[in-house]
Amino acid sequence: MKHLCIIGLLLPIIVLSQKTGFVSGFITDASTGDPLPGANVIIEKINLGSAADQHGEYLINHVPPGKYTLTASMLGYTTITVRDVIVKSGDTTRVDIRTNACAIMEETVSVCAEKGTANRDISASVLSFQAGHAAPAAFQFKNHEAFPDWNTEEYDKINESGFLEVLRHPMSTFAADVDAASYANVRRFIMRDQLPYKDAVRSEELINYFNYDYPEPRGTHPLSINMEVGECPWNAKNRLVHIGLHGKKLKREETRPSNLVFLLDVSGSMNDPKKLPLLQKAFSLLVDQLNDEDRVAIVVYAGAAGQVLKSTPGSEKPKIKSAIDALHAGGSTAGGEGIRLAYRVAKENMIKNGNNRVILATDGDFNVGISSTSELTRFIEEKREDGIFLTVLGFGMGNYKDHRLQELADRGNGNHAYIDNIMEAKKVLMHEITATLYTIAKDVKIQVEFNPAKVESYRLIGYENRELEDKDFEDDTKDAGEIGAGHTVTALYEIIPADQDKKPEPVDLKYQTTRVKKDAGQTDEVLTVRIRYKKPDGNKSIEFSDVLNAKPAPASRLSDNFRFSAAVAEFAMILRDSEFKADSNLKQVKDLAQSAVGRDPYGYRAEFLTLVDRAEMLMK
Repeated sequence: MKHLCIIGLLLPIIVLSQKTGFVSGFITDASTGDPLPGANVIIEKINLGSAADQHGEYLINHVPPGKYTLTASMLGYTTITVRDVIVKSGDTTRVDIRTNACAIMEETVSVCAEKGTANRDISASVLSFQAGHAAPAAFQFKNHEAFPDWNTEEYDKINESGFLEVLRHPMSTFAADVDAASYANVRRFIMRDQLPYKDAVRSEELINYFNYDYPEPRGTHPLSINMEVGECPWNAKNRLVHIGLHGKKLKREETRPSNLVFLLDVSGSMNDPKKLPLLQKAFSLLVDQLNDEDRVAIVVYAGAAGQVLKSTPGSEKPKIKSAIDALHAGGSTAGGEGIRLAYRVAKENMIKNGNNRVILATDGDFNVGISSTSELTRFIEEKREDGIFLTVLGFGMGNYKDHRLQELADRGNGNHAYIDNIMEAKKVLMHEITATLYTIAKDVKIQVEFNPAKVESYRLIGYENRELEDKDFEDDTKDAGEIGAGHTVTALYEIIPADQDKKPEPVDLKYQTTRVKKDAGQTDEVLTVRIRYKKPDGNKSIEFSDVLNAKPAPASRLSDNFRFSAAVAEFAMILRDSEFKADSNLKQVKDLAQSAVGRDPYGYRAEFLTLVDRAEMLMK
């Protein structure tokens, strides 16, 4: 009976895919061959439609079988009506349209799909191919990124941190962050020839997208601390402090067995080539990385939630992949119900002293059942006490809920990545698999105390959503960030140096006075960094510290780590149009990054240089 219920739950999703077809094609200028992004294509009578992307390609989903008339229109171009377009169940009908610019906006030309041609150099060619079979190369959807008819993407407002006077605010405290979703999302915008929304740019996530070759930890702690100070590239009057943590690496034989639950969104909003099909390819890559003793269960949700694969050993990879490949999208989005079921399945299959984790893949557009971010995060906060971690993978565009997914990952002792293409899936789920899945330190907090004799003011670049009260540093009940095996965390402070010829004046308030100790000016110490963390299965924090005891180094002596992270930070400030960008410019970003590419085995740093070039073109 249980299996029948699950089949009944998923049947509408499968039937919807089998009983409908698709209409797709390119819309181009007949005289130049250029794509016409934004051109509208409507199927008359049933009111289904789409807009062409930057390649001039459009896609209309869920078209019932039948014979239809299509209308393609764009301001300044002849409206094309294509008659007798036949759509078959499970097939994709291709209608490519060429049209001419015109002076009369109401001009319309009618084309018969069966003939595939029209006068006046306006044509419509039609081709069908069966779903599930390879289409001819010219008709495959490799580059399809359909613009939605509306945009409901959501980003949390970022109030950029300003400079704080050391005498009044001697300490800066924040949660360690290794999320890198913002970088991939920013890349998605730029590669679509669009500058990102300012609040989509989280500086610390752009910086932490890249791994840095800090020395590995030695001794009892799973993290190493690495620091430098040098001239600030965008403001020569100031200095830049670079703080880097490196997590202990784990060999595959050192990893603990994993109990994983794939929680996959198969709602209607995921019915796009950049969503569910990309998700399926990404998770197949992940399955290939599993050890035989690992276990995987699959939970899906659309209008309701159901379990489509019971916990299965990693040795049965074909069975797991088959369950993933069989998924189809359709229906509303009961994300809250799916999360509840996934955590229940994870707990039922708990591996003692193992890696127990839910991996959620979605665009974040929940609209049935528990849907508010606050309700979802409260539930996840409760469940993390069971020792179940959470990884959140974001997909898609147009309705992407960035802030919600970031919040879920933060509250679930996990990480957040955005998968915009198959290469990003390879990075997250293959190259960085141990960092993504295996936590070596949880609730990691960083506290920096500045020497007022050396530093007048400071500002932390990014981490606005990760800042903590100073008193939270020693409070073990306060949640913080998680660091995976081999991962690096980088933070940058822009500082205004104290005047060495001027003794810091005490801060006199009505009831107290803040004074600088005499020996503060007799040392080269710039700051002290304190780290607190818990073991993955522990509840009590462990603390250790280090001191930055150095004078600013000239540019020639600064590491590639310093220079490259500074270039990424400057790029983020330019994209955000930060009030602190000072003399920032993209040429400087490019030169600085180019000088610090260093060892780049996967080409991520080289790709950054390409993004800077594209952004420069978009800003002209």
